[in-house]
Amino acid sequence: MSHSTHGMQDVRIYPPKPSDVYLFATCLIDQFAPEAGLDTVRLLEREGIAVHFPQEQTCCGQPAYTSGYPEQARAVARQQLDLFPQNWPVVVPSGSCAAMMRHHYPKLFADDPVLLAKASALSERIFELTEFLVHVVGFKHDDQGAPCNIALHTSCHARREMGAHETSSALLHGLEHVNLKQQARSEECCGFGGTFSIRYPDISAAIVSDKVESLCATGAERVISADCGCLFNITGRAAKLDEIAGRSEPTLPGEHIASFLWRRTAAGGEKS
Repeated sequence: MSHSTHGMQDVRIYPPKPSDVYLFATCLIDQFAPEAGLDTVRLLEREGIAVHFPQEQTCCGQPAYTSGYPEQARAVARQQLDLFPQNWPVVVPSGSCAAMMRHHYPKLFADDPVLLAKASALSERIFELTEFLVHVVGFKHDDQGAPCNIALHTSCHARREMGAHETSSALLHGLEHVNLKQQARSEECCGFGGTFSIRYPDISAAIVSDKVESLCATGAERVISADCGCLFNITGRAAKLDEIAGRSEPTLPGEHIASFLWRRTAAGGEKS
């Protein structure tokens, strides 16, 4: 077993590589980025791990929770509690969703001993994807892509609650031909913040414009993130700024880290 220290927990003990895992795909991946979900499955299956996907899964409940609606969040979260009956790890390709399930599910059910026991047991089995690849799988594959410059953005939840900035960086640094460029103020929010971007669009637009500027200033060819919400926000704003400036080619394309890792290390080199 290995262990790691970060944010909301002192030390986490990691299990040996399992033969089976559950995948909690997240709403954004399911609805808007299915390829990132499929690439997550490909990465895990290549390691000899069987991936199980409970079809009844929906949302982790975070949008309601962070908007101040705990009852609605409980209703959504409760539907997830019984979907993972085997004692297998639950891999989540999103730091914010993983943080919600790992750190906040027990808080949601603190007043119900039966559901609290279920939520606490499930929370111990929640692993953010990059965390799982680094600490449980020991991910190491040859980089088969051409030399490139990239920048990494890690969501606030992933960084502060799951330590995913460290594991994402470790995975990218492990790719021989990838040059990870350091953005200024890398710890700052992209302005998405779930419903924050809807409630305060002007503030969100200002924050994400700063983020796009700092990412572009690195000279990176694309931005990589383990969180689709941030990725869509950043690339969407970059595309809007390109449109305003009359540019036909995207200044800052983006890619989920699962797809980037698979594309760089899949047999036969990069996918088109």
